[in-house]
Amino acid sequence: MEIAEFVLQNEGADVTKAWNGQEAVEIFEKSKPDEFDVILMDIMMPVMNGYEATKMIRSLDREDAKKIPIIAMTANAFTEDRIRTKEAGMNEHLSKPIVIDEVIKTILRYVHFDKELSNTDSGRSVGSCSEVTGK
Repeated sequence: MEIAEFVLQNEGADVTKAWNGQEAVEIFEKSKPDEFDVILMDIMMPVMNGYEATKMIRSLDREDAKKIPIIAMTANAFTEDRIRTKEAGMNEHLSKPIVIDEVIKTILRYVHFDKELSNTDSGRSVGSCSEVTGK
């Protein structure tokens, strides 16, 4: 996820990182309405996995929780894994290893920026939830 974070920041995205699913839910819950445009959700996270985190975000009593695009980023690539991500409330399923062009195209399908993502100053935010891998 660090590579995706780096590339997205270089493309002009504002990235907020959560180290586990519970933290992802808390960050979203404390955010202002529509502060985030998209969430990149790792499935295999400590404390709370991406499926549970997505279900909790979707169940929050706020309008943006129901509509924010949540994109699964996972090594699980079987059909049943894709079905499970949809059942959890995620909009898309991207398999690892991540192809950054695919990530950007997927984000752009859901998020309407004033300009292309590259070098934009729009102040738009991308929420990223990833497993602790060390620095």
